[in-house]
Amino acid sequence: MNTVLAPETFEELAEAVRSTPRLLAIGAGTKPRLSAVDTVKLSTARLRGISEYDPSEFTFTAAAGTPIGEIAAALAERGQYLPFDPMLTEAGATLGGTVAAGLSGPGRFRFGGLRDFILGVRFVDGTGRMLRLGGKVVKNAAGFDLPKFFVGSLGRFGVLAELTFKVFPRPAAARTLRLTAGNLESAAKILVEAASSRFEFDALDVAPDEPGVLARLAGPVEALEDLTREVHARWPGEVLSEQDAEGVWSALREFHWADSGSDLVKVALSPSRVVALGEVVRSLDGAKWHLSAGGNVAFIATTSTPQAAVLDQHLRKLDLSGVALRGDSPLWLGRRTQPAIIQAVKQALDPENRFPSLDD
Repeated sequence: MNTVLAPETFEELAEAVRSTPRLLAIGAGTKPRLSAVDTVKLSTARLRGISEYDPSEFTFTAAAGTPIGEIAAALAERGQYLPFDPMLTEAGATLGGTVAAGLSGPGRFRFGGLRDFILGVRFVDGTGRMLRLGGKVVKNAAGFDLPKFFVGSLGRFGVLAELTFKVFPRPAAARTLRLTAGNLESAAKILVEAASSRFEFDALDVAPDEPGVLARLAGPVEALEDLTREVHARWPGEVLSEQDAEGVWSALREFHWADSGSDLVKVALSPSRVVALGEVVRSLDGAKWHLSAGGNVAFIATTSTPQAAVLDQHLRKLDLSGVALRGDSPLWLGRRTQPAIIQAVKQALDPENRFPSLDD
């Protein structure tokens, strides 16, 4: 089904939902597998713009179709940013699509993921009602924190219209170290030790085909000098130039390391499973992976959909869960669990099943 609705106002958005028996919202299409459902699509691309931004309160409100890049630029003008490192920003990812996908970047290691920064949502539910949940200020904590259920909901609970986020002051400087690791076992050991150290790393990742652990520090320049010396006294390595560091992190955030024709899968794991999952990736000819957030998430690019099916089998054996971001593989790979509360929220917000289920 190729029908795509493109409302230009919130009123048109609500009317489009009310008049369409079955539909699914889409953003910029940077994670196409998440919306690969045979149904009418509702594009939020024309619903864009920052409606409120209060730098003193460290919050902003923007329409769901607003590109993350526009938001990042506006925040940067006031020395602020979204610390969870939004992914696919250069590719045009939108605020609503990023929330629906639940996708956070390397910065989630220190500051938490996208879920920790969302304050409020305005959305159209399955009956066509425009509702607002949450607040527009950080100190507003009244009621059940339902906005967080929209993170990773894949558009199955409702159509996001507007979102409110909290932001942080941008650090004065950042420095990326490549800590030497001879093999994956050594890298995994560094991840565990560094995560529990006193250095408060901004990010801890292992990039595809990169030797060692990428460790990012952030803060005043003088402090970074001292911290670098202390870190290298414990884990030898090198300091990347500012240009090289930005290139590395940009490539990770934009998935430049993954072939455009590959199936791309996000896998939730723990540092204790890193070595086992690494063996699985090595057994898949041509597959690549990016290990992020201190070993708590991996992004795996397989060379074909059949290879993704093999990955699915391995994930089941390891009791790990994955979700496909692009490609033709099943949406969910590995162990699939769905808490009862998710079903309850789906039933409450979409009693008519206007939106696809999380199994579609």
